[in-house]
Amino acid sequence: MPERKIGLHDFLNFPEHPVLFAVTGNHDSELSSRPHQHARGQLFGSLRGLLSVGVEDAVWVVPAIHAVWLPPHVLHSGQSHGPYHGWSVYIDEAACADLPAHACTLRTSGLLREAVLRACSWELIPAAPLPQEQAHIASVILDEIRTLPVEPFGLPLPRDPRLQRIARALIADPSNNQGMEHWASWAAVSLRTLSRRFVTETGFNFTAWRQRARLMRSLEMLAAGVPVATIAYDLGYSSPSAFISLFRRSFGHTPANYRHQLST
Repeated sequence: MPERKIGLHDFLNFPEHPVLFAVTGNHDSELSSRPHQHARGQLFGSLRGLLSVGVEDAVWVVPAIHAVWLPPHVLHSGQSHGPYHGWSVYIDEAACADLPAHACTLRTSGLLREAVLRACSWELIPAAPLPQEQAHIASVILDEIRTLPVEPFGLPLPRDPRLQRIARALIADPSNNQGMEHWASWAAVSLRTLSRRFVTETGFNFTAWRQRARLMRSLEMLAAGVPVATIAYDLGYSSPSAFISLFRRSFGHTPANYRHQLST
């Protein structure tokens, strides 16, 4: 009798073997997932398109040059923006002991991407260790997760509930140009506390954090095909050239070049 192949859900809940497995998916429409968690660690990224990921204390927009690492049992949600071709690697909890202890974004390497795509082609058998060649590729993937540089690409959220309320309002409407005085009054927090805690809890002052929120939204809008000039005005920039200049300083590419990379 042939051995039964098992699906993604079975592997996510299988306690022993394999040490890791990988899957890939191609979606012509937007994909979203409600907050959930896995017993296994998860590394995921895109080959084409843009993905935003929410964890407890941060929101990340993830282009193809980055990947997200989630240790086991981390609550997270995700949403793609436009057509999306992505991959995920699920890693046994015991093998995560020397991997990053906190959720983070990593700058991917060509070696990691090729190893993951090779792993996506495996036909895995339940309760069976990986063959030697596959085990070697799995070791490469784990080594890359250990050593790849962590990229501060996301949008950290403040812990203070009052500041978090402000932050989520700005994420919902990043074009809002109301000053700190308005937001302090709106959230019933002193201006001094708002200014001080935004820095200590996010690493950015209020103005820089709002600018980062706008840039994160601009990535989503570029993926959706929104014209650059429309993005600039919709997000509250004084002119398209001001937006393009800031975008280039932040990401090393013009918005048009970045959009082209998303589609290739």
